[in-house]
This record gives sequence, structure tokens and C-alpha cells, in this order.
Amino acid sequence: MTDERLALKPERMDPLLIEKYRLETPGIPGRIHFNNAGAALPPLPVIDVLQSFLGEEALLGGYEIAAKYRELIMGVYGALARLLHTESRNIALANNATDAYNRALSAVPFQAGDVILTTANDYVSNIIAFLQLKKQKGIKVVVAPNGPNGAVDVEEMQQLLKKYHPRLVAVTHIPTSSGLIQDVYAIGGLLKDMDALYLVDACQSAGQLDLDVGKMNCDFLSATGRKFLRGPRGTGFLYASDRVLEMDLEPIFLDLHAADWLSHDQYQMKEDARRFELWERNYALVLGLKTAVEYALDIGLPVIEQRVQVLSAYLREGLATIPGIQLMEAGSPLSGIVTIKVDGAWSAEDFHQFLMEHHINTSLIFKEGARYDLPLKNADWVSRISVHYYNTKTEIETLYKVLRTRL
Repeated sequence: MTDERLALKPERMDPLLIEKYRLETPGIPGRIHFNNAGAALPPLPVIDVLQSFLGEEALLGGYEIAAKYRELIMGVYGALARLLHTESRNIALANNATDAYNRALSAVPFQAGDVILTTANDYVSNIIAFLQLKKQKGIKVVVAPNGPNGAVDVEEMQQLLKKYHPRLVAVTHIPTSSGLIQDVYAIGGLLKDMDALYLVDACQSAGQLDLDVGKMNCDFLSATGRKFLRGPRGTGFLYASDRVLEMDLEPIFLDLHAADWLSHDQYQMKEDARRFELWERNYALVLGLKTAVEYALDIGLPVIEQRVQVLSAYLREGLATIPGIQLMEAGSPLSGIVTIKVDGAWSAEDFHQFLMEHHINTSLIFKEGARYDLPLKNADWVSRISVHYYNTKTEIETLYKVLRTRL
């Protein structure tokens, strides 16, 4: 069940189109943005729809403009469904990826003694939620070991599935502290004949990889709009499978949007994934998310995926030649996130500020946010350099030159 699409192939993105995408990105001139795993630069169509909607909302009124553009707004479900190769009824909107993730997590009917099987590369907020459930519900959290390449060992995962029969399997597709791509497709294949629910955190892979929730065999998938999808901050979404809907799983709290109040003491949930939503939302951001998703779909996720793979491979190749730089990922496949350890007397803050002074955006990951991962690498912090399709090899070469001036 391994996803073989990630094998590195010749680049398919037309150079003229790359220039077009760069011209449609106002943040590019004068700055090299290698912080796409934090928040990517939005393209003009996203910026325009945000500004236009907010301007009209100020003149017309919030309820009134939402009603005026209802049909356009509702198109976000179809766009997200196409992104994930699913149906609109399986999509719910959220305020961010953690919001989406926690709504799914709250719907799992945990009992004392139940097991969550997760990985050493899962996101810090997810782990904190698991520990909270351990404290409140008496569940157990089992962490599957990594394989030789640093990603979860799928064969060991299979043995742990047989041993613990977990209530939930929770896997982060691409970690925030590493460029690894964990094989969520192979893990999904292991779960086909099991009762365990499967929750995939695609926060760093949505917009970077072509995601197919059917092939993944996941019950839930959560993601954000601000990262590789190039959408606005404050947007996220959740996929809920037909199995989840048929099981009548519901988040811990519903509202008048997620359910109907039938009588004094009765309510009925929505039949589709909107049961995981709440009524109030920022419709400008929703339209910004829709526009960003459609922008990515127009380019084509397989094309984006290959472009990011080519750039990240070029980035790793050059960084490996710079004294004082240690690449923190090994093996394959690897994503557009590249993490490095910097030798010498650099503090994390000084190194980050050095790059900022040269107009290069990156981000820092500290061991407090990756307690399973970074201690194994003997690293208190790493610098995270994340490329996207609108970046260029020339920008990467500029980074090399800047680093060589001080290392």
C-alpha cells in the first residue's frame, strides 16, 4: 500500500508558469520566503477576494453579505472535496488544523483502558490532547517506534495493532519538526479489517502532496489553509468518512448549525460532516480558502508535488556541502520541509535573526515542541527551511551564499 507517486521524477511545471505564479505573489520581491511550512505567501486572487468581501461587508452588513454570496461560499465544500478526492458531504470547515483535529478527537467514544496508537513524529498539540485524554478518561498512549529512516516503522506498527487493538490510530503525515513523509497509505491498509478509527494530521501535506483519503483509508483527516495551500490564517478543514457518519459519531459539543432542536429534550445531528462545524465563521476567510484551493487545483497537485520534490532535493544537495550544517532527515521519500542543525556558537535566535537580516524567512523548531523527535537527534533546536513551487533554484543558491559567509 506504499504511495509510489513520491518517487522523484523530472519536473513538469512550465518555467513560464512559475514566473506567472511569482508575479501573482506580491510578497516575493525583496524577500526569499522559505517559511511555507509556517504560512505560505498568498497569491493575488486570495488577497483580492479577502479585501473585496471585507470591503463590501463593511457597507452591506455581515448577515446580508453572507446571504448575498451564499452559493459562492458553499462552493468551498466542493473545492475541498476535489482536493481530497472525496464528496462534499464528507467535508467540514474549522478555524484551524488543531480545531479540526480536536473536533474529530472529541467524537471518538473513549473508555478507560482504550489505546491511542501514535508515532514519535506526531504534532505537539496532538500529543498534549492525548495526554489530556489519558488524564481525564484513563486511556493509554502507545508510541510506535521509528524505522531506519526516522519515520514510523510500519511493520512495528502492524505488530502493535495486533497487540493493543487500539481504539484510535493517529498519524501525522509530515511532521512539523522534520521533512519526513510517513506512510499513511500503508498504515491505512493495515486497518482495513480492524475496528480502530484512523485519524491523519495532514497539516503539512495539504497543498504540497496530492492527497486521496479513499486510498488512505482514513476516518478523519485534518488540515489548515495557511501553509502549503497558500490560504488565509484562521482557516482549517476536516474530512469525516462515510463510516464515521454512519456510526453517528459526534463531537463533544454541537450547536444550532451542527444539529436541529426537535423538541424540549431532543436534538438530531446533521447527517453529513457539518455536524463537526459551528455556525459562526469568518466568511471572508472561507472564500479566501476556497480561492486558494481552486488556485492549487488549477495548477494540479501532482505538478505541485513534483516541483516541491525537485526544489527540496536541490536544497538538501547544496546544504550538505556547507561546513557547519547538518541535515536532519535521511532516507526517502522526503518533503519540501528541510531541517538543519547548525554547528558552532550560534543560538537559535541569532541564527534566525541572521537570515532575517538577509531577507530570508525561515522558522525554528525547539525540542519543547518535538520531545520524541529532537532528543533522538541530539538537537535542542533546528532551523526549518520549507520550499514551495513558487520558489526558485536561484533563491536557494542565495541561501547557500549567505550561509557560507558565516559558517
